[in-house]
Amino acid sequence: MTIDHQERIRQLKSSLTKKNIDIALITDPSNVFYYTGFNSDPHERFMAFVVDNRTDDLKLFVPALDKEMADQDSVIKNSIPISDEQDPFVVLKDELGENIEKIGVETKHVSMFRHQKLQAAFPKASYKDIQEDINNQRLKKSREEINYLQEAVDIIEKVLEEGIKKVKIGMTEAELAAELEFLMKKFGASGPSFSTIVLAGEKSALPHGVPGDRAFKKGDFLLIDFGVITPKGYCSDITRTFVIGEASDKQKEIYNIVLESNEAGIEAVKAGVPLKNFDIAARNVINESGYGDYFHNRVGHGLGIEVHEEPSIHNKNEEIAEAGLFFTIEPGIYLPELGGVRIEDEVFINENGEREVLTSFPKELKVL
Repeated sequence: MTIDHQERIRQLKSSLTKKNIDIALITDPSNVFYYTGFNSDPHERFMAFVVDNRTDDLKLFVPALDKEMADQDSVIKNSIPISDEQDPFVVLKDELGENIEKIGVETKHVSMFRHQKLQAAFPKASYKDIQEDINNQRLKKSREEINYLQEAVDIIEKVLEEGIKKVKIGMTEAELAAELEFLMKKFGASGPSFSTIVLAGEKSALPHGVPGDRAFKKGDFLLIDFGVITPKGYCSDITRTFVIGEASDKQKEIYNIVLESNEAGIEAVKAGVPLKNFDIAARNVINESGYGDYFHNRVGHGLGIEVHEEPSIHNKNEEIAEAGLFFTIEPGIYLPELGGVRIEDEVFINENGEREVLTSFPKELKVL
């Protein structure tokens, strides 16, 4: 099965027509990939997928050094190279003409600099945000996308299974992070989907701490939060927490509360109810155990082409869960002196409105 990019573009054009938008200028690389199949980080260079809704023309503007790759990977066969010495906004104007009245842009992604350059190139144009339309399209995952996401999960779980075999007293967080990222490539990933988090002991109480030279000791919590991006362009994100050497009664207590919270959040997942229900179900377990002050963040986030996407699973999100949504459930308890526990799984609301859990790495407390 393959992704139907033409159908994605058709849906986009329909939303542009409803808003009377002449030109859609899509510059976020993840959105360019979503519509065209061309996955590239242009860094500071200009890249844009342009839908001309006046003429039905589709154009892909790419840095000149990426043209060959774009021609190979993209469903858009009209790719326009921009060399480093060219002004991309002059190229845009030459290709599109300046008599454009309404341009659709992703306002979260367009910088003030680029907005000023656009205004100079297209002086008659006004601007309309199309971010929400794109987000709403990307929000619903197809079965093909779930297959790609499952592949990303399968790789990261193999990495975790092999990686924890390397843990030993005296090893540092940074050393284990390096071993894990080596295994990602070995098992077929393009690389990590975000900076690998490996935190030991008291540092595991930092939800987004950075691996450093903290050496593993007996009795440490070991929190590993990581994921991969696959060659097909989809991400995974999983967290498991272990104990090194021997677990204390307190560590077992904290761990089991988080595990119960994680399972309560997953159990609550179904279509037709507010998204906040999933957070509340997980949060109630931690609150009722007396550790509510040590769980500060939302319980989950969407993921797909990017590791953080819509929807946001927090306790005030009144939006109704629908088939096609894909997100994490990742409650945690973070105690400054003792350390922290987080358990994170990936959940899909399938075509029947029922939950499917893509992650399968064991969740009972494992002592390494």
